[in-house]
Amino acid sequence: MTGSLADLTGRVALVTGASRGIGRAAAVALAQAGAHCILTARAQGGLEQTDDLIRQHTGHNATLLPLDLLDGEKLDTLGPSIATRFGRLDCVVHCAGELGILSPLSHMQPKEWERGMQAGPLTTWRLIRTLAPLLERSPAGRAVFLTDQHGQTPAPFWGLVAATRAAQDAIVRTWISELPQGSPLRINLFEPGMVATRLRRLAMPALDMDSLTPPEAVAPRIVSLCLPGPQPQGIYVRFGMEPVDKK
Repeated sequence: MTGSLADLTGRVALVTGASRGIGRAAAVALAQAGAHCILTARAQGGLEQTDDLIRQHTGHNATLLPLDLLDGEKLDTLGPSIATRFGRLDCVVHCAGELGILSPLSHMQPKEWERGMQAGPLTTWRLIRTLAPLLERSPAGRAVFLTDQHGQTPAPFWGLVAATRAAQDAIVRTWISELPQGSPLRINLFEPGMVATRLRRLAMPALDMDSLTPPEAVAPRIVSLCLPGPQPQGIYVRFGMEPVDKK
């Protein structure tokens, strides 16, 4: 990780999808860097396990907010709830996501497509909408959105993933373009590559998970994008590679 463990002391960070995988690893790493973490996911038990890890590593607890991001009305209250309780939000790391169905486009059912769009770009937009006022008031606001290479390079049977990730990326870049000149808020896309997660196992059950990058290995790169100080803006960052500006 870049910098010392005190780099995020006093800052408040929200991590979605924090009950497992990259979300859990990022939450632990952010807490180790000094941030107070607000953790959200559908699974209360998974959030409690992440909180246990944070307490083991730091001696402090996180704030747990069980939430299904597909519940738009509840998602809309997230920003105001954080404002009421903490008065600030400095970082958001959006790790929550669904694989959806891997299928030829012509075989896909409308309900499968609609759920994918709701879980992907619609959730991203609503998350931005509810959190932007807080992040834009932070003296060094940071937002990191996990993305997928299929949004840049579609592949057979991955059409739903490609469409939802490409749409999410476009929404994030539009938000960047709308920031006032001189805004201290930095927003980036992060593509972690082939990581040993539950979603990867679902997508590729024959793949040897032991050969893949563990979530804990990519977490420090995510933390580095949340640090105060000079940061890129609107860069597509892929783990293990130099950042690529795909504006």
